[in-house]
Amino acid sequence: METQTNITQKISFTKEVKNYHPEILTDGALTFLEALQDRFNQKRLTLLKNREYQQELFDLGTNPSFPENTKEIRNSEWTASPIPMDLQDRRVEITGPVDRKMVINALNSGAKTFMADFEDSNAPLWENCLQGQKNLKDAVKKTISFYNPKKDKSYQLKEKTATLIVRPRGLHLNEKHLLIKDQEMSASLFDFALYLFHNNEQLKENGTGPYYYLPKLEHFTEAIWWNDVIDFSEEYLGIPHGTVKVTVLVETITASFQLDEIIYALKDHIVGLNCGRWDYIFSYIKKLRNHNGFVVPDRAQVTMTSPFMDAYSKLVIQRCHKRNILAIGGMAAQIPIKDDEEKNTVAFNKVKADKEREVRNGHDGTWVAHPGLVPLAMKVFDQHMPTPNQIDVKRDDINITEEDLLAIPEGTITEKGIRENINVGIHYIATWLGGNGAVALYNLMEDAATAEISRTQIWQWLKNTVTLEDGRTFDTGLFQTLFDDELEVIKEQTGGTLFETSQYKNAIDIFYQLVTSDDFEEFLTTRAYQYI
Repeated sequence: METQTNITQKISFTKEVKNYHPEILTDGALTFLEALQDRFNQKRLTLLKNREYQQELFDLGTNPSFPENTKEIRNSEWTASPIPMDLQDRRVEITGPVDRKMVINALNSGAKTFMADFEDSNAPLWENCLQGQKNLKDAVKKTISFYNPKKDKSYQLKEKTATLIVRPRGLHLNEKHLLIKDQEMSASLFDFALYLFHNNEQLKENGTGPYYYLPKLEHFTEAIWWNDVIDFSEEYLGIPHGTVKVTVLVETITASFQLDEIIYALKDHIVGLNCGRWDYIFSYIKKLRNHNGFVVPDRAQVTMTSPFMDAYSKLVIQRCHKRNILAIGGMAAQIPIKDDEEKNTVAFNKVKADKEREVRNGHDGTWVAHPGLVPLAMKVFDQHMPTPNQIDVKRDDINITEEDLLAIPEGTITEKGIRENINVGIHYIATWLGGNGAVALYNLMEDAATAEISRTQIWQWLKNTVTLEDGRTFDTGLFQTLFDDELEVIKEQTGGTLFETSQYKNAIDIFYQLVTSDDFEEFLTTRAYQYI
């Protein structure tokens, strides 16, 4: 057998790669990756360039709108392909990164499905991504196990487990360690292809299939791209057309104006849309950031009851159910608070109210980030949704307008909110650089999406020199004072040794540059990826 470095003249690895993971990067897998990259990467880069053109229009003061040239798709009667049996009941979904223990615990959690995440909750170190593929391969074969020597505890799968769904990285990300024709591999294609290549036959034998979550789509043409990728992959691997099923995360403000178009583009493969609420807030601020008078209050004040968020959630339900697919609700970021019963009760009551609102609005399921929240969310949906889903709840009673989707949330900007954004942003980036993409901070599970909100708000508030709730002007001087103060807090929280590591030094530098730069960086992960 040829070595992984000379299977083809087109494929090479960066010098940082020490482990070629031959059990994952087989000759056949690499040939498949090459075929996908050759056929689809240039179009991906064009789609990313289209995002830049669209942003230029927004910067001139235009707003997202329902496309005039696709009105026929929105108004005509059609439905997506049928949903497989094991995806029809998704009342509680758990999400998390692809590390071995997490995969086992999530599949065992009692949730209906588990979204194994290569994206926002995964720091894309080479080892994380390749070991993650191995973990999923072992999970599909039902041979996965894990031993924790510190606790002298073994983990293995129960007989009944959640249905597995995989989220590859977004279109904007590269897998820089694998080069094809000296060009970095698309991370989307890399994650998608390796899982499909290694598991499609075993998944069929298990009575399930290759299921995916597609992240951060900004335009229906990106859904067309994904559809072409899936169709090609099914044909290449000899899989019956329509075997691959996807759920699309609606986590950009532009996507909410093209829901029918996105569903239509993927109608042979799509089974649902999901309200990715944290990325959606980030996208909302990011896309409209240069509009005059556009300022969003403290992150904690922007909730699903904010008019623009409520409108987006209800529109997703209406359009999904019209097309006979599922509308999955958003993430409960709270985690159990073991050492404070009173705070834990408050947190759980927030989750309960959130899930009750979702199910009553017509959502078919919801997300949690911690196994401890599965029973609570399950109880709420069981009580209000006795059927596997509620696609029959069409919500023809609502009429969501462009103005509804763009309504600026009311609220204030506070010193506390600024400090929290600085603190959470730096802590998260440091943890991400250390190889962990999901981190519990202040009793919330933070991932890249929430960190994106934190740094984007600081950037926008500085740009607009906003007035705080107490009457002070938030300018560079006040920012520097609060930033320096929070560095002292972080130093105390981490202990002097960790604070002095390159991990934290780089995180502080990255965050500072992101929030003070004249030009806005589209994604913090693309900047931070240079450091790992």
